[in-house]
Formats: sequence, C-alpha cells, structure tokens
Amino acid sequence: MERYDALYRLYDEFDAKTLRAYQDFVDLFPPVDSRVALEHWQSASEELEQRKDEIRGAFDAGETYATIAAHATRDQAFTALDLYSKYGRAVNALVLDVDETLRSAGGTDNEIPRETLHLLTEFHEKGMPIVVCTGQTLENVKGFAVQGLGNEIVHSSNLSIVYEAGTGVFTPGHGAETKRLLYEELDDEIRNTFDTVRSQVLSSAPDELRRCTHLQGNEFNITMKPNFETGSSRAVEIIDDALVYLLDLLGKTVAGSGEESQSGNNNGSDWARSYYADSDPEIRGVLEEQGETPENDVAAIPEDVRDTFGRIDVAYYEGDAAEIGSRELNKVVGVKSALDVLGVDDPFPLVMGDSKSDLRVMRWVDETNSGIAAAPEHSSRDVLDHVVRTDELIYDQGKAGDVLRTVYALNRLANLG
Repeated sequence: MERYDALYRLYDEFDAKTLRAYQDFVDLFPPVDSRVALEHWQSASEELEQRKDEIRGAFDAGETYATIAAHATRDQAFTALDLYSKYGRAVNALVLDVDETLRSAGGTDNEIPRETLHLLTEFHEKGMPIVVCTGQTLENVKGFAVQGLGNEIVHSSNLSIVYEAGTGVFTPGHGAETKRLLYEELDDEIRNTFDTVRSQVLSSAPDELRRCTHLQGNEFNITMKPNFETGSSRAVEIIDDALVYLLDLLGKTVAGSGEESQSGNNNGSDWARSYYADSDPEIRGVLEEQGETPENDVAAIPEDVRDTFGRIDVAYYEGDAAEIGSRELNKVVGVKSALDVLGVDDPFPLVMGDSKSDLRVMRWVDETNSGIAAAPEHSSRDVLDHVVRTDELIYDQGKAGDVLRTVYALNRLANLG
C-alpha cells in the first residue's frame, strides 16, 4: 500500500495538472525563430523544474514521482499502479496498429498527433523496442513512419514494421534479418492458390467492380479497396460486392485444384460462401443482405476443399476492404518474428489496435500472460469486449497518448523495484 499512499499524497498535495501543462508546453513547443517565444519557453522550463524540485524533495523516490506527475493524470497513475500490482513488471515493447489506433480519419484528421509522436520518441530514447503492426503495405508504412518518427528512430535498429498483417517483417539495421518474407515459408498449394486468384481478381471482375475498386499494392495478400471515401455509403456497397466476388473466385480456384473439378463439379463458389459464412458472422450478414445466402451446409464441403479453406483467411472491413490472406500468416506470427529480430527474449508488450487482426495479438498476450491490450472506443465489438474483460484500457478517438502515458507511469513505478 506504500505506493498507493504515495500517489494519493502526490495528487492531493501538489498541483499535478499545472505541472503537466508546463511539461506538455516544454515538450511540444514548436521550433520557432523568435526571441520572445524562446524566452517564454525558457521561463516555462525553469518553472517546470522548480515545481518538480518541490516533489523531488518531498518523496524518497522523488524523481520518479515528479516524472509521473508531469506525464500522467491521477486516473492514469492509479491505473498504472493497478497494472503493476496485477502483473508485477514493466512493459518492454510497444506493438502498435496505425489506422484508427494511433491516427483516425474522424479524430485526428488522419495524422498521428504530436503528443503521441513525442511520447513514442520518449519511449524510444529510453530503449523501448517499437513494433508497428499494420495491414498496410511496407512502402506506405515506411513513408509515414519516417515522416512522423524521423529517420533516426526508424533506422535505429530498435523499430520493426510488421506489414500486410503479418506476411512480412522489416527491421532496419539487422543485416540479413532486416527483411523477413514470411509468406515464402508457405507450401506450394497455398502460394499457387494465391497466385491464381491474384492473376484473375481484376481481369475476371464484373465491370462495376473493375471501375470502382483497386488492388492494394501488397506483396502477398489480395486486398480490394474502394475508389470512394472509406466508410461512405458507396464504399460500403462496393466492398460488400467485392467480398461476395472474392469468396466466389477463391471457391472456384480451390475447387478447381481438387478432384471435384475433374468430374465437372462447379460448387466451389457455394462451398466458399458456406464455409466463411459459418466461421464469420459479419460475412454471413453481408451474404444475407446481398441475397447470396449459401445453399450448402459446411458438412457437405469435400474434406480436401474444407482443409484448404481452413488455411486461408477471408477478411471483411465494412466500407474499407475485402481481403484474402493466409491463416498461417497473421499479426501474431509477424509480431513474434519482429520481437525475435529485436532481441526481446521475454516479451511483455503493450498491444494497441482496433480490428480483428489486432485481436489475435491481444488474445495471444492474454493467453500467455505476457502483455496488456488497449483499444480506441470505436473498435470492433469483439476487440472492445476483450479489452474490457482484461484491463479496461479503452481510450477516446485520437487519444492514444492517454494509454501511452499510463504505460509511461507503469514503467516508472516498476523501476522502483
């Protein structure tokens, strides 16, 4: 109870809110060529240090408590202490989704806030490995990572990018291990299936889909994106159509490689609809709305076809994307590989994300008692259910910094031993 008592005293006896305001001003002050502005910054810096000195002199571990008060709210600090009491250790890696997690089209104008970028820089300066984990292509992720975090961090040998939801891992500065193409480890059957679907996905598509969608420039996954604003009513319509089309094309491709195709059986489309509708309620809902409900029961699907479907993931993101990927390659596989390259032998990461692909990583750290999970309030229902059930680290749209501040305080408390 000693640390709880210290936190009560810290926030009851000292003006932590004003202290944080000074800290944020000093940290986030933009570079300007103005003598008056620089004098104002210098004055704020001196006031910040004076207020911190008051806390330093009031506690045995004064530096720790001064730093916590300058970075975390009362609620964030007590949440951090609760997490330390539960797990007994510090976070030693950050695993971060990007879109709708660090940045949000609705909340941050699709930019990572300066506060969040600064906190990530602080973690990096303290030696924290960072894993950027996203469904985007490598080139897209590298671009915004360099723009947001800077070349020094991206090429520091302590940052890794898991791209295309786990098909590859890019960790600059690690020689032959810099780029791991995880999809090259798949067997010929799966790789040939993807090659066939990829070669036909646009050329065989109905005119409307060819005009209204495009393929994301992936190395392996096959992702159809709308030529409309993400989440708009038109984008929702097109992606719903794209999902049905991808299911049919995948079904025909898989059935065409099995014995059933030799006897003229052309049930591949219905088999794919049945299988994936049975395994994903969102996909079933789209099929029902489209009037494309499958006729066959899953049990009627030939075993070899069913086995192949079991190795291929079909993902649906309303108004955003319809995608085919490998179940053997996902964010968990990518994160494990990234942490291996980074040399994190006993990982206990903070996992931040909003979608089903992020949920897999969250469940992995929960099942192995090796990490904590956080999610924005607009995440998918399954993600929110999981996060609420574990540590309740739900944050407002565009406010990823709130969770980073909590983890910052957690690690400072853990350093007290």
